[in-house]
Amino acid sequence: MHMEAAVRLSIPLASIAVSAVLLAPAGTAAAEPPAPPQPAVRDFGNGPERHEEAAGGGEQAQALRTAPPTTGDPSGDPSGGPSGGPSGGPSRDLGYPRRTSLPEPPGNPADASIKLGLVPYHGIAPKLNELQRRSDRVSAEIIGRSAQGRDLYLVTVTAPESRAEAREQARLRERIANDPAAAARDRKLAARYKAPLYVNANIHGNEWEGTDAALRTIEELATSADPKVAALLARTRVYFNVTANPDGRVNGVRSNGDGFDLNRDFVTASQPEVRAMRRLMIDAQPVTMIDLHGYVNGTLIEPTTPPHGANYEYDLFIRNAYANGLGMEAAVNGLGYTAEEDGVHPAQIPFRDSAEGWDDWPPIFTPQYAPFHGAVASHTVEIPLRVNNADYANLPVEELRRRSAINTDVAAAAIRASYAFVQARHDALIADQIEVFRRGAAGEPSRSVPLGIVPGFGPEDVYTTTFPHAYVITGERSATAAARLVDHLVANDVRVGRARHAFRADGRTYPAGSYVVDMRQPKRGLANVMLEPGADISPRVDAMYDISGWSHALLWGATVEPVTGSAPRVVAEPVKAAVPTGAVPHGTGPLALKVGDAKEVRAVNDLLAQGVALTWTDDGRAIVPASARRAAGTVSDRYGVAFTPAGGATGRPLAPVRLAAAVAADELFTLRELGFPVTPVSTAVLNTGFDWSATDVLVVSSGLSYTALNPDARAALDAFLTTGGVITRGGTGAAFNAAAGLLTVTAVAGRSDANGVVRVASSAGPVGAGSPEHSFVYSPRWFTGLGPEVRVEQSYAADGPLVAGHWRADPRTGAGGPEQARGQAAVVSGRDERGAAVVMFGTEPMFRNHPKGLFPQVARAAYWTATATAAAAAAAP
Repeated sequence: MHMEAAVRLSIPLASIAVSAVLLAPAGTAAAEPPAPPQPAVRDFGNGPERHEEAAGGGEQAQALRTAPPTTGDPSGDPSGGPSGGPSGGPSRDLGYPRRTSLPEPPGNPADASIKLGLVPYHGIAPKLNELQRRSDRVSAEIIGRSAQGRDLYLVTVTAPESRAEAREQARLRERIANDPAAAARDRKLAARYKAPLYVNANIHGNEWEGTDAALRTIEELATSADPKVAALLARTRVYFNVTANPDGRVNGVRSNGDGFDLNRDFVTASQPEVRAMRRLMIDAQPVTMIDLHGYVNGTLIEPTTPPHGANYEYDLFIRNAYANGLGMEAAVNGLGYTAEEDGVHPAQIPFRDSAEGWDDWPPIFTPQYAPFHGAVASHTVEIPLRVNNADYANLPVEELRRRSAINTDVAAAAIRASYAFVQARHDALIADQIEVFRRGAAGEPSRSVPLGIVPGFGPEDVYTTTFPHAYVITGERSATAAARLVDHLVANDVRVGRARHAFRADGRTYPAGSYVVDMRQPKRGLANVMLEPGADISPRVDAMYDISGWSHALLWGATVEPVTGSAPRVVAEPVKAAVPTGAVPHGTGPLALKVGDAKEVRAVNDLLAQGVALTWTDDGRAIVPASARRAAGTVSDRYGVAFTPAGGATGRPLAPVRLAAAVAADELFTLRELGFPVTPVSTAVLNTGFDWSATDVLVVSSGLSYTALNPDARAALDAFLTTGGVITRGGTGAAFNAAAGLLTVTAVAGRSDANGVVRVASSAGPVGAGSPEHSFVYSPRWFTGLGPEVRVEQSYAADGPLVAGHWRADPRTGAGGPEQARGQAAVVSGRDERGAAVVMFGTEPMFRNHPKGLFPQVARAAYWTATATAAAAAAAP
């Protein structure tokens, strides 16, 4: 089964008709404005980071590994839940209130919230159960489970609705999304429709107080006798994701139980909590959302600085987001806290108060993802007083609780201001959401936002794109990858069609069965932000908050072509899930599986785990003996991979490749997802004594220093290096290579904040062969001074190499830019004088589990280093 094929949409897609579909003309982009002024000095606090901390070491990682789940089965569908719709979201078939009896987890005195005087995770369900008993305005449901198995709670606060009234709301919501032109003509729709507001709390686990503010607000709305509250709830549904990250809340860490920053995962959706939030946004379709964070003093309230995401309907967005931002600012400042008496500075709005550095360019954050599902105002709110990290450990409890109380007041004020905003602009917000979807469905060109639409909106804020007529996704490079991408698009509520017959577009003939993403669709912005190559924004800004480039089309391994010329006619049928891609040829001979996709890696590792004796070839294929054809058929169906006849292919024996990994959490997650047996290690782990006998390959990218090892640990590692392989990435990996005396290379560092999609040229080596033409970098590196034992597996392209992202040279020295990287080695391999096979990455092939088309590079590196080193050891006298 494809990874996301089981995800079902509770809001039906408007069909892509099984008839001739004439794709509408695309628009043209406006000319780029001049570069903006230099940024103001900012404190980024919890901003961009690439953790150079081993996943296997440190207190945070240990807490994530050992904290037990409280409820649920994390092995099941992580986006589902025991109540609500088929996928755990709000159901259209139930009225309100929905008095769910939430399971109440056992008390946990180690919950990190307790020290701050806040509600511990185990106290949330009892409180929600009590509020459901007390008020007919409150409904609580479970919409999924966290990585460690904790329930995720959705609370809906609204006036009671019968089943018929709830179905009517669902019908209106679907009409807005699926027939926005008709919805725009219906002058009575807004009067009948309850405008949805979405409050997201505690997505970073150690930014706690949003949860407590949400619980306070829920109780206030549930019990208030104020007629204004009754009027609000008669025309509004307020959705609260009470704690988006219960694992981090309990453990007192930023990340979830898998070590992921959930607020970086939305276009990838690798984590169960994010898939639950995605489902909620699709089902609830909020007009406004706020995401409660900490800590920036004074309280930071979006909208943002440039660059602005070019795929939004930004004219509609900025006027609403700025208005709500001003309202939240007034509410927060109106609490009366001062810098002199309380340590609380006045609120700030980055759009107004900063030049750059807090942008909404990448759609990886919750408020930057929500607009694609209709939010015409969405905000990060950073409450003011720090209580996490060193402050949590070192400040007196009394001071921490004073700060947390203020922070809770601030977060609650932001929520109150937002529901007042939705109440005041009810009809206009609904109309603007309809207009977002209408423009997409009509295929209108990207609009250039008028200067001065809100005070201060200037040329530096104008970003537009050109929408193609369509995208065509084929299995030319990998049918498995194409199916995964299609399933991902469908899970994001992007409409995909499958061509019934061959068709021509832009002078090319595409076969029947090709997937077509017609860009005349309500959520065309989300389709485009995933499928377009992206843009090099390096000339326009100097400071970016996080990544600047991503592209499912270029990084996920599928073949994706934009249609920009004449609009083709395509007979297509709507896709709910990609067609199966697994295949095993008839016959009795051995089989071959080319490892060019992540699911092919999983299939190989699955066969190895079953004890199948595989052979690894120099061209990157796993050979399955004829006796294991039944096992091959099982994994073919399970992962959607296609075997071919092996013919007379030969190679080296391939056994399960056991990894010892000093890596970042996202890399550890990816290696395990690919099916490798992985043991996390670090400098500390090795210094306490480590048994290398169960390791074939050492992976080093974070948290391991060769020079910091004690003599016994170094001797044991040196002994392993005579028989085991090594894979390195980044600065930590390059330093390890140099200190351990492995390959003869000089590692050159690019600018540390440089990141994005790059063009590469690959060799026919054991790692480079079959690699995509694009890769991903963050703090890129390249290798010079190559010794005779070093092979170049992949180089940065001579023309560029940056395709999309942000990569500048050091302004002081002119070094470290993309010009210096042109043509330089990005991935190298070789064997050191001891016989160890080594692969070094200057790219980021596993970054945040996103560039799925690059995962096979890592697998091929593991298979090659393991088999080549084993062969060398066997041949040694």
